[in-house]
Amino acid sequence: MSSTSTPDDDLQDPISYFLQDLVYHGKTERTRDAYERALRDFEDFLRDPDRNPTGTTTVAADATHRHCMAWVHGLRGRVASSTVATYAAYLHRFYAYMTQVGVFDANPMTLVMEEMDEQIDTDPTRRELSVPEMRGFVGDIRHPLDRAIVVTLLKTGMRVGELCNLDLRDLRLTDSPVSETYELGGRAQLDGKPDSLYVSSDPARGAVTNDEERTASNKRKRSTVIPVDEELKWTLERWLSVRPDAISPADPLFLGVSDHWGRRLTTKSARRIVTRHAKDAGWHRAGGDASENVTPHYFRHFFTTHLRDRTGDRGIVKYLRGDVAGDIIDTYTHNWGDRVRETYEEHIYSLL
Repeated sequence: MSSTSTPDDDLQDPISYFLQDLVYHGKTERTRDAYERALRDFEDFLRDPDRNPTGTTTVAADATHRHCMAWVHGLRGRVASSTVATYAAYLHRFYAYMTQVGVFDANPMTLVMEEMDEQIDTDPTRRELSVPEMRGFVGDIRHPLDRAIVVTLLKTGMRVGELCNLDLRDLRLTDSPVSETYELGGRAQLDGKPDSLYVSSDPARGAVTNDEERTASNKRKRSTVIPVDEELKWTLERWLSVRPDAISPADPLFLGVSDHWGRRLTTKSARRIVTRHAKDAGWHRAGGDASENVTPHYFRHFFTTHLRDRTGDRGIVKYLRGDVAGDIIDTYTHNWGDRVRETYEEHIYSLL
């Protein structure tokens, strides 16, 4: 891999170049500092011939996937497993961006991330809940908004930020009474796809999407269309039947109904709702870690584990999660009406 020739002196330090662009993208100082810690650690690794696999000093522009794998491997035991995944994601985004803008020729982290995806959510110490247990948990949730949040997360595997960024235009419900009240499914990507949700990769914290500045980012690699089964459809219809008017031109799908009445639901509020119900179920305690507490991210783990085991098809699960690389995701997008929807509807677990 080699860097593209440029007179820009800033590209003598590609990490600084990338961090500066993060400012333009609205990333907070805290986020930029986290990126810099990871990227500078990788840079130090490349400079040390006693640590990197080639035994010579190199730079980020010339690093290969073997350099990246060796660095990630070296992180294990030095930092927490969750930090390993975070640092790997930071390095992947660094290379993906620098490749996209033409500074680097390729992204050596692509193969590394594909390998890590195969191992995603397989932590043997994490609390394991059965479908019947989760069904009982959902059954105890009576509030329409709370149940809609939990069922949407469990049925789609999306992140909490992605849930909060959903607008009415991202939801298509066929032959639904709520369609007489709301203009649903305005996305062109939903044409010909009945009862489905569109999860975009575009929204970013601090950026304007659909005429509204967003407070959370969507982290999926590619936009995804996710089927809405009968249980999720009924749950969303129940919520929409009592949803207040939105104080936003974007018409968010999920709105606050207490302190932030009519405003887009925040990730903080969504997490608080899940935590409250998890505490009631004995699945969350103060001071507990990710292996013990049930959180919105736990629902993503639950979705991945149970749907993967039921389908035996990692590709479709990775597509639904938004984790798949472009060439694979294009295949599933083309076959959405056949393979994806049919496989999903056949194997998705019942929660109601």
